[in-house]
Amino acid sequence: MMFLGKTEWRGLKPFQHPHDIGYDTVTLGGSTNRSEKPSASSARGGIAQISDGSHDPEKTIIADPHADSVEEGLDSRPEGNLIYSINDRPPWYLCILLGFQHYILAFGGILAIPLILAEPLCIKENNVAKSQLISTIFFVSGMCTLLQTTLGTRLPILQGGTFTFITPTLAILALPKWRCPDTGATPHPNATNSAALLVDDDEVWKVRMREIQGAILMASMLQLVLGLSGLVGLVLRFIGPLAIAPTISLIGLSLFIQAGQKSGAHWGIAALTVCLILLFSQYLSKVNLPLIAYKDKKWKVFQYPLFKLFSALFGMCGAWLVCFLLTYFNALPSSPDEYGYMARTDINLNAVKSASWFYVPYPGQWGLPTVSVSSVLGMMAGVLASTMESIGDYYACARLSGAPPPPRHAINRGIAVEGVGCILAALWGTGNGTTSYSQNIAALGITRVGSRLVLQTAGLLMIILGLFGKFSAVFITIPDPVIGGMFLVMFGMVAAVGISCLQYVDLNSSRNLLILGFSTFTGLVLPTWFHSNPGTINTGIKELDQLIMILFTTHMFIGGFFGFVLDNTIPGTEKERGIKNWRKTVHEGSQIHVTDQSCYNLPFCTSFIQRFKLLHYLPFLPSVKSQELGTHL
Repeated sequence: MMFLGKTEWRGLKPFQHPHDIGYDTVTLGGSTNRSEKPSASSARGGIAQISDGSHDPEKTIIADPHADSVEEGLDSRPEGNLIYSINDRPPWYLCILLGFQHYILAFGGILAIPLILAEPLCIKENNVAKSQLISTIFFVSGMCTLLQTTLGTRLPILQGGTFTFITPTLAILALPKWRCPDTGATPHPNATNSAALLVDDDEVWKVRMREIQGAILMASMLQLVLGLSGLVGLVLRFIGPLAIAPTISLIGLSLFIQAGQKSGAHWGIAALTVCLILLFSQYLSKVNLPLIAYKDKKWKVFQYPLFKLFSALFGMCGAWLVCFLLTYFNALPSSPDEYGYMARTDINLNAVKSASWFYVPYPGQWGLPTVSVSSVLGMMAGVLASTMESIGDYYACARLSGAPPPPRHAINRGIAVEGVGCILAALWGTGNGTTSYSQNIAALGITRVGSRLVLQTAGLLMIILGLFGKFSAVFITIPDPVIGGMFLVMFGMVAAVGISCLQYVDLNSSRNLLILGFSTFTGLVLPTWFHSNPGTINTGIKELDQLIMILFTTHMFIGGFFGFVLDNTIPGTEKERGIKNWRKTVHEGSQIHVTDQSCYNLPFCTSFIQRFKLLHYLPFLPSVKSQELGTHL
């Protein structure tokens, strides 16, 4: 899928190194090539030896970034893999076009976050609030993308909302004090329920948002500390596939209720959405459409994988169009009490009319974040899961952008900047954090454009489009069953990619089967039981009761916790646990790059860092020692 959020394309992460990923290429002149990993003999240009600490030589090819044409650019690179590599600067119009493409690719995953949170935040019927939330999350995603590509890893990697924060967020909002008030009931004059005392309808959901903001704000400090201190490598040494697999799988499995509720509004439309997405993403993925471009004073025809890149967008828009036609011809029920009414496209038209033309998100727009220990600890499970997943993204992005494997300082800095991004998301109030988007990384191999400038342009576009209130409000008119069909594919993919982490594990081992089965099954059983028996926990300390409820109703925390503890305490060899195979995949083999490790250096301050040797000891700044250690974490 080219549209999913953080946890899709998990074949690339966290245990598949980009060495394994071939390039899917789009060629000019009407032909299509699929280039395998280029050999050293195919290199054109100077070759320098760089060590990444794995004792295997890496071949670096520095190609001419100032080629006069696309064809010359292709000829100057090994086997024509990249048109533009990480440090190249494509023309401004190409940056805008490809940047908008990255925006569309991330569209589905980012849009899904506020749509999932709408009901537990009590804004299901508040279209203005949903529009503002959509504008905010796109605006913040653009800011975080600029930060990551400029000061973080400096890889062409897009930042957006993450599903790893959804599960603990839903657990927090499921507490009795945060349940939505019954709008149809008249509150008792002497009621002590805080929700009943709120007169302003906006305050009903803003007080819940402030609780989520505070939890994300404080929990993200952990990610910031892990990056700045260099502790990421230490944490990862104890985390293997048997801890990752149940954690990621349970993110998708735990959201089946939301997918079922949306799809159940009209199963026919939901099924149509699924079929269209499958049609474009799978059955037509290898069908390239001929497009015409004007270059060098003549028209040229080239092949473009339109269906593969925009499968989610086409599938969703196709089903949306069908709903519009059915609404126009009055083929759908007009009464809210009848089945199929939610498939109409005219239900939320007032959202577009009432939305302002321009909306500028700002920090603290929902009020001052509130902090509670139980919410913060629950949200830390999402922070750790997001951190583990991002590292695999960095390796994949480096491979597809022509950069060498990221050194330790770049990974540390990338995780720290993601922590800063989550803090910004908390201050602005997106209801979520930010993380790396792997579907956009896969697009680098398809378009053969790995330029950092393109992703920086995408970040600017996300910021600009996030300022248009009516543009964000249009997405609210998407019928529920269309969203449900997208969720069916999206969440199913999330669960499947978690299972794909087991490819390195010995599944003939009864030890591994026990750990996997117990952690996954317990991750489903315990949260379900605690949801069904909310009043069972009564320690006499209100905060402790809330902490237990949040942790034990967070599926991914339960599964990941038991997987982590059992995998590190039950005796087993590294080969049996999958650790050895994963490290072998990550670290062995030679690779050809079109740039050297200078692409990871911070802009404008390299000479300053080199001048002061004390700065070389900071784990997030480049130094001779960190470059020698290379990719070893």
